[in-house]
Amino acid sequence: MNKLSGWDDTIVALATPPGIGAIGVLRLSGAKAIEIANKLIPSKDLQHQHSHTLHVGVLKDGDNLLDEVVVSLFKNPTSYTGEDIVEISCHGSPFIQQQVIEACIKYGARLAKPGEFTQRAFLNGKIDLTQAEAVADIISSNTAASQKAALHTMRGGFSMNLKELRERLLKFSALIELELDFSQEDVEFADRRQFYGLINELQESTDKLINSFRLGNVIRNGVSVAIVGKPNAGKSTLLNRLLNENRAIVSDIPGTTRDTIEEVINIDGILFRLIDTAGIRQHTTDTIETAGIERSLEKMREADIVLYLFDVRNDKLEEVQEWCMEAKKLDIKYLLVANKADELEEAKARQELSALEHVIFISAKQNLHIEVLREKMVDTVIQGQVQPESTIITNARHYHALKEVSRSLSEIKRGLDDMLPGDLLALDIRRCLYYLGEITGEITTEDQLDYIFSKFCIGK
Repeated sequence: MNKLSGWDDTIVALATPPGIGAIGVLRLSGAKAIEIANKLIPSKDLQHQHSHTLHVGVLKDGDNLLDEVVVSLFKNPTSYTGEDIVEISCHGSPFIQQQVIEACIKYGARLAKPGEFTQRAFLNGKIDLTQAEAVADIISSNTAASQKAALHTMRGGFSMNLKELRERLLKFSALIELELDFSQEDVEFADRRQFYGLINELQESTDKLINSFRLGNVIRNGVSVAIVGKPNAGKSTLLNRLLNENRAIVSDIPGTTRDTIEEVINIDGILFRLIDTAGIRQHTTDTIETAGIERSLEKMREADIVLYLFDVRNDKLEEVQEWCMEAKKLDIKYLLVANKADELEEAKARQELSALEHVIFISAKQNLHIEVLREKMVDTVIQGQVQPESTIITNARHYHALKEVSRSLSEIKRGLDDMLPGDLLALDIRRCLYYLGEITGEITTEDQLDYIFSKFCIGK
């Protein structure tokens, strides 16, 4: 890929988080990176050193001694950006780091913009756009699931899926375009039946990627879980059990929780944002409690999953069934949690409750079957195993582009059904190829790249 204008200079930035630490790493990339490093470390001639080597030296700005450092040398084209890169590991003093950066700027570098090192890697063809965006995802990953999804994409897993789709479509596109050159002779180079089968395969592969976005969104952003139920059903106790700490106040007095309490827990690599809500009861004269109940209902409607907790001793089966019917009308995904199950002795009563859909028997107070509930929460979200090498879409830009690919494939299919001529089919094929290229960055604009990489951290 050709570089855009203004990308032939040398950049510098702090690659480690700002602040005091044992070491700080500063990164230089560009045509003058080694030349600038040579001026700062006169005792070493880095131009004549091998790539991928480390060098210890004293860093100087003229006669001013800055620090004793370790220099990592990566020569083009076998570097992250495809340019000469020098990484200077100095002591982690913000004062020293700033002095080194200012010295680099003095000798010809400029401060890097957010994501500019990765942007240069993309522009120099070291990675495609999906891999570049995965770099930002892996930096921000906070669970095992988000880490695996980002690593798979960064290593080219998603790119390979798209490359296969694009190459197979290009093959037939070339044959269709060839037909246009011989339009006067009424010949067909592309087998329409074979092409139809290919479109069905591509549609299936594309739809599979699109459908993975729901799970990808969960992996990336987490799941909001509202714990709702009547007052004194044990919601706060359940929250404390799930968190393994006493976060919420527990009392036998109904209406103790007046406002929503939110906490985050990691279960099997998925982040769950647990929301303990005020108990919902039909009639209350307490103004503060009424406001809390309204907020609870709002959180319930916004949640990805609702845990409806009820007391197996006191709550009526008819009321639970009525709540389930209302939840289904509102299209709320829920799990029924029958609390205080250790106090339920009658086999008949348990059998009646077991007839309820998605019911899980627990005792929050006795910590009974809490692990079963955790597993059920994960299963409800994932709905099957996440394979280590499966591609999961976590990026909204990729999702919307794939929707356009799917729409284009449907148009191609419709065109084949209607026996449209090759020139009209070619338009839909080009549109499909365009959106596939937009995902990987084969088709980009400077404004689009600036927007994507502006969300990266400085130094990456």
